[in-house]
Amino acid sequence: MIDRNEALRKLAMNMARYSGIAPLAKPLMGGLGAILMLHHVSDSAPKPLGLNAHLTITPGFLDEVLTLMKGMGYTFVDMDEALARIRKPPSGSRFATITADDGYRDNLVEALPVLERHAAPITVYVAPGLVEGVADVWWELLEDIVTEADTVRLDCNGASVEFDCRTEAAKRDSFCRIMKCLSEDISEEDQRDVVRGMAREAGIDAKPGRNNVMSWKEISRIARHPLVTIGAHTVHHFNLKRLSEHQALSEMADAAVRIADATGEQPRHMAFPYGFPSAVGRREVELARKAGFASAVTTRHGLIRPGHARHLRALPRISLNGRYQNIGYVQTMLSGVTTPLANAGRQLVTV
Repeated sequence: MIDRNEALRKLAMNMARYSGIAPLAKPLMGGLGAILMLHHVSDSAPKPLGLNAHLTITPGFLDEVLTLMKGMGYTFVDMDEALARIRKPPSGSRFATITADDGYRDNLVEALPVLERHAAPITVYVAPGLVEGVADVWWELLEDIVTEADTVRLDCNGASVEFDCRTEAAKRDSFCRIMKCLSEDISEEDQRDVVRGMAREAGIDAKPGRNNVMSWKEISRIARHPLVTIGAHTVHHFNLKRLSEHQALSEMADAAVRIADATGEQPRHMAFPYGFPSAVGRREVELARKAGFASAVTTRHGLIRPGHARHLRALPRISLNGRYQNIGYVQTMLSGVTTPLANAGRQLVTV
């Protein structure tokens, strides 16, 4: 299946790169630096349908990106140093700081050795609910369900809907439709039970997805590494915009307390779950400030500019993902030309 929007984005990036626009734009549009976003970093074979394959890059590609950026003169810094550079930009090189969402085990096993070779710090954003198994990486479990089942039933908007999963095309279509229903029509608090119910009907074990996430023992171990900072990703990885103000604030503040209890250090930085416009807005940014975080990152596409000194809890990132696992695309994104293309002409991207 070809995503038309993805194809258009790739076409635009290729045109910017091969026309020479991207290299010429970088001195003017490259900003102060970049916050890179990772999820999975693994050489493991993708699942048959690859419905979540966009969340994974290989360690080899990560190594290629860091080698490229080092050659381009970027300085790798941790998130605290990144904030210092945003507040008071130094002359000279641009900075890059690396972040990883969700706390997957491969961040420890496969990504960290690459980071060590480049002396590149990383902030790993942890959701205690995922660690403890009271929340699920439900999008991965849903992929297992539609892969194995011929039909999937879901109660959505008061009606029982049956989704056809007998062919590959039907599975892909049903996955997207079920994702939409779960994200828009099922409450955040009910998502886990609903997906687990579908898993039981399909004879699927819910544990494998949970086992992809680090345990508290592993998080404590990686937290002691000199290159690693542990940040918060709320407690349950809920879409904060769908919660009441009190619930959203509790999700942020309680995550910080539980991470501090487990690691012995209070997290100063957080990542908004999902991070796109329907998941985080001005209210959530203000709540991150109230919860005591020095910074918060979204999944909005963009480079860091001096104006972000006024928006430290609404920082955009450059996603390193399976859809754009090509060094040419990364070069184009770092030039800055894709930032206004993705944000209605804006170069200063916040919320």
